[in-house]
Amino acid sequence: MKPQPKLKTQLTQLTQLTQLTQQNAETFLKNITDENRQKDAFAICKLMSQLSKDEPKMWGPSIIGFGSRKLIYESGRELDWMKIGFSPRKANFVLYLSLGALENSSELLSKLGKHKVGKGCLYINKLLDVDIQVLKELIQLSLKKKS
Repeated sequence: MKPQPKLKTQLTQLTQLTQLTQQNAETFLKNITDENRQKDAFAICKLMSQLSKDEPKMWGPSIIGFGSRKLIYESGRELDWMKIGFSPRKANFVLYLSLGALENSSELLSKLGKHKVGKGCLYINKLLDVDIQVLKELIQLSLKKKS
């Protein structure tokens, strides 16, 4: 008899790992122990909330997202996701922006300051490393994009 696929594997493929939770974003930010990182995290949260006009919500245990949208992949798979968001990791801040906004923003990114870019993610160590006005422009551009 052939072994059947494991149910856990099937569920993992069907279940979105990072989902909207009821955890409080402010409480999460208050638990950041490094005072400078906490200050930067609150500043990023305020900036994203002002620009998106959405309240911060926790997505999974460590991502703060603003707004929501449905992503539809080429395969037809749908995913509920935030419009924009960030995660205050120990090594850096990860800003979740639109992939299209980052791919088409080489001029803005060259003016941003110290950063790294991944697929749909902008990595910064601290706010002092970047030009806040350029960061605002990137966030606004991301909010206008559909993907």
